Amino acid sequence: MSTPLEYKVEPAFSQIPAADWENLKPQLDAARQETLADVDLLTSGEKVPADKQPLDAGFIMLPTNLLEEQKSQGEQSLLGQIKAVAKGLQPMIDRFLVLGIGGSYMGMRALFEGLCHPYHNELSRSARGGIPRLYFAGNNIDNDETAGLLEVLQASSNNSPIENRWGMTVISKSGGTLETAVAFRLFRDALEKTYGAESKEVTELVVPITGESGKLRDLANATGYPAIFPIPDGVGGRFSVFTAVGLFPAAVMGVDIDALLQGAADMTERFRTAPIGENPVLDYTGVCHLLEKNKGLSTRILSTWGSRLEAFGLWYDQLLAESIGKEEKGALPLTVVNTRDLHSRGQQHQEGVRDKLITNVIVEEPSTAPVSVPQVGEDRDQDQLNRLQGKAMPELMDAAIKGTNKAYAEVNRPTADLVFPKLDAYALGQALQMMMLATVVEGRLIGINPYGQPGVEAYKQNMGEILYGK
Repeated sequence: MSTPLEYKVEPAFSQIPAADWENLKPQLDAARQETLADVDLLTSGEKVPADKQPLDAGFIMLPTNLLEEQKSQGEQSLLGQIKAVAKGLQPMIDRFLVLGIGGSYMGMRALFEGLCHPYHNELSRSARGGIPRLYFAGNNIDNDETAGLLEVLQASSNNSPIENRWGMTVISKSGGTLETAVAFRLFRDALEKTYGAESKEVTELVVPITGESGKLRDLANATGYPAIFPIPDGVGGRFSVFTAVGLFPAAVMGVDIDALLQGAADMTERFRTAPIGENPVLDYTGVCHLLEKNKGLSTRILSTWGSRLEAFGLWYDQLLAESIGKEEKGALPLTVVNTRDLHSRGQQHQEGVRDKLITNVIVEEPSTAPVSVPQVGEDRDQDQLNRLQGKAMPELMDAAIKGTNKAYAEVNRPTADLVFPKLDAYALGQALQMMMLATVVEGRLIGINPYGQPGVEAYKQNMGEILYGK
């Protein structure tokens, strides 16, 4: 049986009066019921009331539904098709581009950095097990970065022919997001120059992921790409990691997407049934809410111990900021990586403004064999590390976590822990779903629609007026 993720509320919980927690429980439960009722409303076919629009609650039951569909339909299911196309693409290319912005790439980046080899792109093809190298583009209008990637892709190699081959997926629900659309045009042009404009590769090596209608869907249909995957209605971009948006590139990269979805489905069941106090979604939401409301802790530090979950933190930054940052409300999310950032932000967290709640993200079991400090002769022990000889890096990390949290506790800086038993697809699926559910619950708790992002649309409109003269 896979081990569940654990959210440990102490010592942050000790700063919450018992009466405040008891008073919040009915509100938390009401927010849970509203969140679950949103799923029924979305699937009922009834008109969604104006105060609920947009309603993007489709992500909540999606992992469960996809797994059930796969059981009943096998290779004909969406998961079956995703796996087949991904498996067919792997031996055809050695470099794989993911074009998308915001939720269209940040979830996949979290999966890549969390679950693949830390230096995946540096490994030989055989060491990668035939899995292509991965690159992200279309998430910024950066001339030098784009030119550099185009140069890499178009440079011929003296190695085996497969190492010169590349393909891509382009992800956009509407196809109208400028950053991704410009990148797609540029890299389509490069693909045609690489393989020939009339070659079969210019369609076989491109997999669009888009809505059922829109500019990208029209382009994909007109071009005749053999594989096109849908972004379902009722799932917003930052909640889309368990759609083809995240699942297809993850499958190309060899991620166990069944385990990923099972983790998410199990977290949804815990959210639905577990009581407050044993429910990581509700407990996390309640602690964050009360410490912000009563203690002014409006900055939420997601402190990842180790670098492989930094992209998970950045994904959460976007999720929380776009969902709750409305109507002059919403906590400020900030991701740090320790022990690295203890040497850049640790001072501020220890003695700066008291506006921070620190949630440690801890992985209990490393994915690789522990690396230990070697012993050297006394004539080479100027660094005086022989006293640590034989100690493994996980031991050093554990001491850093305990020492840092002890220092915070001594000056009443609240911390809580989100604990991964190990960093695998199942655990990361739990964590992604937990944070999405918690964000929605918090929105319902404070009376803000967590879906939609009206503030983002303003810059797009202004940018279009500047460029197009409208």
